[in-house]
Amino acid sequence: MTLRSTLLTASIVAFIAGAAHAEDWFPYKAMKTEPPFATDGKQEEVSYMPLAKASQPWKICVSFPHMKDAYWLGVDYGVVDEAKRLGVSMNLLNAGGYTELNTQISQIEDCVANGAQAVVIGAISFDGLNNLVTEINKKGIPVIDVVNGISSPNVTAKSLVSFYTMGQSAGEYLAKKHPAGSKEVKVGWFPGPAGAGWVEAANRGFLDAVKGSALKVLDAKYGDTGKEVQQKLVEDVLQANPDIGYVAGTAVTAEAAQGVIRERGLQGKVDLMAFYMTPGVYEGIKRGFILAAPADSMVIQGRIAIDQAVRILEKKDYIKHVGPKIFVVDQQNVNSVPRTSILPPDDFKPVFKVN
Repeated sequence: MTLRSTLLTASIVAFIAGAAHAEDWFPYKAMKTEPPFATDGKQEEVSYMPLAKASQPWKICVSFPHMKDAYWLGVDYGVVDEAKRLGVSMNLLNAGGYTELNTQISQIEDCVANGAQAVVIGAISFDGLNNLVTEINKKGIPVIDVVNGISSPNVTAKSLVSFYTMGQSAGEYLAKKHPAGSKEVKVGWFPGPAGAGWVEAANRGFLDAVKGSALKVLDAKYGDTGKEVQQKLVEDVLQANPDIGYVAGTAVTAEAAQGVIRERGLQGKVDLMAFYMTPGVYEGIKRGFILAAPADSMVIQGRIAIDQAVRILEKKDYIKHVGPKIFVVDQQNVNSVPRTSILPPDDFKPVFKVN
């Protein structure tokens, strides 16, 4: 079967938003980057179709930065459910946080030593895994870069969205509300852990999008995406800037800031904006506590990464650089967007092994 026949353009195949059931998440509206891995590559809309089944129970190793928040729980659901659907073995590793690069490297090394036939990495650092990727590549083991981004040219495939576009989408949403010439509004900006590829990309996208608007973005406050870290950063910025109009940043920032805003009686004075979606952000938007957030369909990124790994192992056609199409969810459309197209089921608990 050719790539043309398996990955039809969206104009030919109708887009199914992607339900929670593995059987019918596809086809999914996605964006392919050409040439692959190019920062200035052109994006082309495709309708992603995975394989029906793997030819054998391949051993796939998956590494995440942490499982501290609902975002990575969503990616976990994607890789777990797709591994089950395809009939492959999956072992998921949790490094423990964005400060734990050495842990992530050693965990992956151990997984490869124990017979992993493909490795899917949600990277802690954009550049810090490059030597490891090269070593794995030399063994003939495919490496799939999922969600966060790795700068190494030796990765085999990428299943991710442009976090530049995610940050840009959030910035554009706010900039439209405060065009040039209107009253200046201060924005506290919390892009996430310094040095992570997705954070730096989102930071550039957000700042580029607000240029020329009436928004004044305060100096970025970087920090791990643990709730306590983000809450403390928000409290400090609010203390130093009582006239702030927005708190914008990671999904954890927006989730943590809801309680701070309520406690300080700032509802209606300080609005919250996230540059990616989690269940907590989704519920916050529904309840009117969070303004909006772009959705990157993290579940689908996990699913595609597993499908790419199997396609590569079976020497079948695959898209080297692809990710779900981004769209913004706000209080106007939140009730019409199927929750299961962008988030894991409510009752999903972390799963680390699929046999």
